[in-house]
Amino acid sequence: MPQTSAPAETPSAVIDRIALVLDAFDGPGRLTLAQIVRRTGLPRSSAHRMLERLVQLRWLRRNGRDYELGMRLVELGSLAVQQDRLVRAAAPLLGELHRATGLVVHLAVLDAPDVVYLEKIGDAVIPTRVGSRQPAHCTAVGKAILAYSDQHTAVDLSTRKTKYSIATSSQLAAELAKVRAHGVAFEREESLAGFGCVAAPIGGPGEAVAAVSVCGRMNRMMFDQRLTAPVRMTAMAIWRNIEGGPQSVAPTLQPLRPLRPARPEPRRAVQYA
Repeated sequence: MPQTSAPAETPSAVIDRIALVLDAFDGPGRLTLAQIVRRTGLPRSSAHRMLERLVQLRWLRRNGRDYELGMRLVELGSLAVQQDRLVRAAAPLLGELHRATGLVVHLAVLDAPDVVYLEKIGDAVIPTRVGSRQPAHCTAVGKAILAYSDQHTAVDLSTRKTKYSIATSSQLAAELAKVRAHGVAFEREESLAGFGCVAAPIGGPGEAVAAVSVCGRMNRMMFDQRLTAPVRMTAMAIWRNIEGGPQSVAPTLQPLRPLRPARPEPRRAVQYA
């Protein structure tokens, strides 16, 4: 009789087996293949194949015949802790910034080539939500973080959201240099037609773990100190909260005066305050 091949594993079954392997590392130290087989109950050959693949993906690290948790898991764990801490540190300050400006406020982190939004406060007209992504080079928050990151090499400049999106490496380099020089990033209709943003990086000197922005319709946006100052103050206060805990003091932001319709300006003639 012709031999029948074993049915392929479902994605959930594969995930369950990976979880079994990773859960075997429930304490400090390294494990041998034999120890992992005993702890998981997986066939030795299957466990070995899975271990070697996880080593290639940096989820595990092999030292001789021993295995230990890899740097990718360390990075992900650190990021999860940092993001939870980041959102808690930022939450009251984001609300204050929204009340002071009347604009949509975003908190985002970089997962090149995208930014991921961790928090959003304000108008639902802007089609962003917590957990959604946008190409980093098309957003103010993305530029604010990319300026202090080596992940700009992962940006896909062929992805454009509007005709104003950055399209060349020279454009991106010039924009990021301006961010580093002035500590603030601008976006003018680069991710959504008719809307603009002002963002500032969150982090210590020369680094950015996240960014905060205010966004609104172009006729409500001011690309000068009236918005750059409160956004930068908020970014600095968030970082102080992360470093110093809940006893840190929030900045006092005065509500902006009612805005007059903005005059049309040259698309790329952006003044950095």
